[in-house]
Amino acid sequence: MAVDPELLAILACPACKTPVALVNDGAGLKCGSCRRVFPIKDDIPVMLIDEATVDS
Repeated sequence: MAVDPELLAILACPACKTPVALVNDGAGLKCGSCRRVFPIKDDIPVMLIDEATVDS
């Protein structure tokens, strides 16, 4: 099951408050501003800064 489009529309990066977009075939949410990628585990976005990786 994918992330609900309504949820995706309101999610924002907790670090810089920029909207996020799906990446890696729905395995993560990437912030376009600070390039953090937040994982999606069991169809639940983990929007914790400590859990994010920084994509180059």
